[in-house]
Amino acid sequence: MSSIQMIMPKMGESVMEGTIIKWLKKEGDHINEDESVLEIGTDKVDTDIPSIYNGKLKKILVHEGDIVQVGNPIAIIEINQDSIKIVDNIFNDTLNNNSSKKAKKNKKDSNKFYSPLILNIASRENISLKELDTIKGTGENQRVTKIDLLKFLEDKNIKISEPQSISKNNATKKIILNENEELIETDRVRKIIASRMVESKQISPHVTSFVEADITNVAIKRLEIKEKFFKKHNTPISFNPIFIYCVCKAIKDFPLINISYINDKIIKKNYINIGIAVALKNDNLIVPVLKNVENMDFLTIVKKSNDLIKRTKENKLHPDELSGGTYTISNIGSFGNTMGTPIIVQPQVAILAIGTIKKVAAVVEGKNGDEIKIRNKVFLSHTYDHRIVDGALGGKFAQKVANYLENFDIQLILG
Repeated sequence: MSSIQMIMPKMGESVMEGTIIKWLKKEGDHINEDESVLEIGTDKVDTDIPSIYNGKLKKILVHEGDIVQVGNPIAIIEINQDSIKIVDNIFNDTLNNNSSKKAKKNKKDSNKFYSPLILNIASRENISLKELDTIKGTGENQRVTKIDLLKFLEDKNIKISEPQSISKNNATKKIILNENEELIETDRVRKIIASRMVESKQISPHVTSFVEADITNVAIKRLEIKEKFFKKHNTPISFNPIFIYCVCKAIKDFPLINISYINDKIIKKNYINIGIAVALKNDNLIVPVLKNVENMDFLTIVKKSNDLIKRTKENKLHPDELSGGTYTISNIGSFGNTMGTPIIVQPQVAILAIGTIKKVAAVVEGKNGDEIKIRNKVFLSHTYDHRIVDGALGGKFAQKVANYLENFDIQLILG
């Protein structure tokens, strides 16, 4: 038997660290190949980490709650001699990738190492390397973490925009509970969500346009064929893939919605990766990404989006399925909401909230003039970054999505 280190795995693009949430095995336990050993959380996803070999968990090197950098050892595993060559290759590849990235970053005019995430936020917020060097890091080896940088930005904004007396009052306050009040600690996921929402509002001036769409025809036809569709394709036909399909078509018409805006430059994406906001059982929202939608036909969108949403609710996503989105859809209608003002997922520049579908009495043009009929209608709430998306573009895009919904080709549903 020989010992080898189990290292913190790479959990997705730009993710350089993870939090040890829970060890699923204890020291001395036997572990099989592909058996989950521990649960790790990042700012993108919580996921179980499987073993890549058979052996025994000899020693745990990090504790639950610890934040560990990618490539660092987290445990020592006793394995058979035959497994060493395979594991060494994986271990060395990971360390080499880490070392090359670290070397590139250290070519900067600084003696400190900053992760890609930190450098990206600093670039976006016009924080110089000299300013970064002044931040006291709380991470391993005094490394600056995302929380350190966000705290620095918060303090900087207070000092610039508010008098000194107000700044002092905004220091951490002692919480005093009144009668019939209770203190609830926020969990890690809620803290991350709160940080992202504040960050997005600080970066982008949000503007929302509202458009009403009449989707009576597609709503009626969907009800008529949903059982037949399920029997034929073994997957349900909901409204989500219809919305995704129509949004994708509208993006092709208005490609400047499918961009990022960084350092006064437009990064145009020639691919369409649509994030789909999904509510979990604990009411938290998570946004998995359906990638390269521009290359999918409608039936493929149905199957892949259904699978993605199902695995999201079962906590079975891969880390790379939570990054790389270029535009996001949030179906707030599932909560019975009519319309809303969603917050943009950075570094995207727009997000579409889809309200509940309601039957309403509406005036329509008939053969003999105007008539009042019962119609199925839905509000689309399109929020966009007003630094780079003007009202004309934001409004036209929302109207184009509505037009595609109203004129959706029913034959696509029939498959």
